[in-house]
Amino acid sequence: MFKTVLFPVDMSPEAQQAASLAVDLVKQHQSRLVLLSVVENHPDAPSEQSSPAAVAQLLEQVKTLFSQQGVESEALEREGQPAFVICDVADELEVDLIVMGCRGLGLIEDGQSESVTNRVINLAPCPVLVVP
Repeated sequence: MFKTVLFPVDMSPEAQQAASLAVDLVKQHQSRLVLLSVVENHPDAPSEQSSPAAVAQLLEQVKTLFSQQGVESEALEREGQPAFVICDVADELEVDLIVMGCRGLGLIEDGQSESVTNRVINLAPCPVLVVP
């Protein structure tokens, strides 16, 4: 059912929690797993997420984590605004499902406008599974 699963990763605990569900889904459906990390080009982006070296290290750690659980993955690093990049990659790769964590900003209007997860839900070309 899910031939290709996109798993956007960052340094958040929510992304780590979503990883175990992504492993289960990929194993169950024998899916191709694509890991994506986005280097934010926004001046207010946290420096630990905007460093290409930190992003490359994060991708390698996550790839190793999945490999230890018997799941092979491909890793992509892109630059831009995370929500738009995630949706562009999903469209480009014809992804069947995006699995991502939720930062728990709540559903207040100010939080919604800033939530990457909310933007992805509204813009994605495929279903999005949000892991709380």
